[in-house]
Amino acid sequence: MDYSHQTSLVPCGQDKYISKNELLLHLKTYNLYYEGQNLQLRHREEEDEFIVEGLLNISWGLRRPIRLQMQDDNERIRPPPSSSSWHSGCNLGAQGTTLKPLTVPNVQISEVDAPPEGDQMPGPTDPRGLKPLQEDTPQLMRTRSDVGVRRRGNVRTPSDQRRIRRHRFSINGHFYNHKTSVFTPAYGSVTNVRINSTMTTPQVLKLLLNKFKIENSAEEFALYVVHTSGEKQKLKATDYPLIARILQGPCEQVSKVFLMEKDQVEEVTYDVAQYIKFEMPVLKSFIQKLQEEEDREVKKLMRKYTVLRLMIRQRLEEIAETPATI
Repeated sequence: MDYSHQTSLVPCGQDKYISKNELLLHLKTYNLYYEGQNLQLRHREEEDEFIVEGLLNISWGLRRPIRLQMQDDNERIRPPPSSSSWHSGCNLGAQGTTLKPLTVPNVQISEVDAPPEGDQMPGPTDPRGLKPLQEDTPQLMRTRSDVGVRRRGNVRTPSDQRRIRRHRFSINGHFYNHKTSVFTPAYGSVTNVRINSTMTTPQVLKLLLNKFKIENSAEEFALYVVHTSGEKQKLKATDYPLIARILQGPCEQVSKVFLMEKDQVEEVTYDVAQYIKFEMPVLKSFIQKLQEEEDREVKKLMRKYTVLRLMIRQRLEEIAETPATI
């Protein structure tokens, strides 16, 4: 990548900007950390706009169940994407390595007699009696005389429709099931979405929910940057999550991006986070010292204003005793 010095500004939030040169330095550090992994980010110039794109890890931090929706049967499912496509790297193992799903070829072989000329040959079946599962897929037919290849038509079978409904990204191995369509993802488990630096927080939320076919509205959730110190910073609607991640640094042992409910989480500032890790006796000692200091300040103010009140009263008495001059 070319990390040449640039001077223009890149937006990182409402009325907030960062120089392209500084962002490139952060980006270089980020990519060095994930060297050799698919979590590295790329950047490009498009119509004089600097754009960074790549995968963003998001941890599940939900306390309430979510609802999965059934997929529209009319939606056409494309083959699984390659490692360089939009949804690549959605299922990751340790350290960002890609777990490739095991696929079984839709090649079905059955022995049948060669039908007389003019008779209609029945479609191939699998050992369970189901119709072929993949449209426009070569089917191997074995007969007593030869082995031929036959291509299916574009007719969608009931089993094909069931396959389409099942084809979706899983949440830690959990697919849609009418009995378990309402569930809570394991807290702290990680997923990811491919985004770019021009996408705001609401856009990233909608993309994530759509990826897993979640019925809940994006308005119910928010993205938080959670630090190991306990600090929690809510990303605003005008923030750009990918830029925020780059500026926070690549190490997720220091900070992570969490998906959480808006009404279940409160922001924790850095000053408050400093005291979260302390034990209760230590916190009580802090409170006691603060109370003692407060009491000293109160007594100091009381003495000050008591003396001031006496001085005012004494002055008034002197004025009253002084005879009026004509």
